[in-house]
Amino acid sequence: MQRISRLKRELQLLAAEPPPGVSCWQMEGRVDELQAQVVGGSSTPYEGGVFTLEIKIPERYPFEPPKICFLTPIYHPNIDNAGRICLDALKLPPKGAWRPSLNISTVLTSIQLLMAEPNPDDPLMADISSEFKYNKALYLEKAKKWTAEHAVQKNKGCEEADEKSSLGNKNKKTAQKREALSAQENLEQSKKVCM
Repeated sequence: MQRISRLKRELQLLAAEPPPGVSCWQMEGRVDELQAQVVGGSSTPYEGGVFTLEIKIPERYPFEPPKICFLTPIYHPNIDNAGRICLDALKLPPKGAWRPSLNISTVLTSIQLLMAEPNPDDPLMADISSEFKYNKALYLEKAKKWTAEHAVQKNKGCEEADEKSSLGNKNKKTAQKREALSAQENLEQSKKVCM
């Protein structure tokens, strides 16, 4: 019961005063599943992108952190091909920094900040992390390319109807796309190195 009442308060606050560039809503008929969208920050390779996230609320929330993952593919050192996020606020102590005083809004804001300022010293994607550290121009180019391909909203009117009907298929294909793109870019990079 505490979880449900707390979630209701948090969602009301998010609807009334959302953090800039963040929106969150409850999935139809599900108390423990939310979706959120985070807008890529200006002056970042994610600028202009709208990234959708899935949020699962555990039974012990707020004493346990929510499980959050990206549904939109993103090229980032701290976010893997399955959309999992390496962020202290999403882990319990002693390794993490989750506290019951944190909420969905603060976590989404932290994710938005992580997008703007990656932490290459605690990566989920070692290859992207080394690119970020040692070849930032290539990292920025790939991150912008992924953002343009996966997160930039095109013709909103027509796509919205299509998106609702194909959301299930899109989510299944997302991980496959990420892996294929990553493999293709690694192949292109190795070709460049060989020549």
